[in-house]
Amino acid sequence: MFTGIVLDVGHVLTREIRGGDLRLVIETARLDLAGARVGDSICVQGCCLTATQVQGRTFAADVSRETLALTTLGGLAAGDPVNLEPALRAGDALGGHLVSGHVDGVAQVSAVSDDARSRRVSIGVPPALARYLAPKGSVAVDGVSLTINTVESASFGVNIIPHTQEVTTLGRLIVGARVNLEVDQLARYLARLLAVPAP
Repeated sequence: MFTGIVLDVGHVLTREIRGGDLRLVIETARLDLAGARVGDSICVQGCCLTATQVQGRTFAADVSRETLALTTLGGLAAGDPVNLEPALRAGDALGGHLVSGHVDGVAQVSAVSDDARSRRVSIGVPPALARYLAPKGSVAVDGVSLTINTVESASFGVNIIPHTQEVTTLGRLIVGARVNLEVDQLARYLARLLAVPAP
């Protein structure tokens, strides 16, 4: 479980195809891996990955074919920046919203414009996910907890404040960029409950 509050922007050190799966080695910039162990969960660009090796300021993680099919991780190349967040621990502050790291789908940036010191970003979503979005609701974009400002039929708008631009990859977003999207868990469960008749 995560909060959507990115603690570091690391970068992909190496990527290696292994039998149809992908192995990533990621180097951190500020994230302290001293207490990290093999088997720990680390959120990478919004995806919960299991550390399979930890050494110094780097960790390795295997990316399954399922994750490659549902996220943008397969498109990562050596040197690419990635948002990083360690798993939430008991007693940690919950500054964003509860994020599982289970990406619901890939969305695409449709517009970017300046809005005072913020950047206003519109993101088109797969139609099946549009029903889970609501104004003033929460969403995770590439692992970053954001508040939804506006919702149209199959898109939503958010503002990226200067701090978020500086400490995450969202400051680099351009029109056409593909992003990992995780809808709010509460919205997902409510939709499921409403769709299934009571026994």
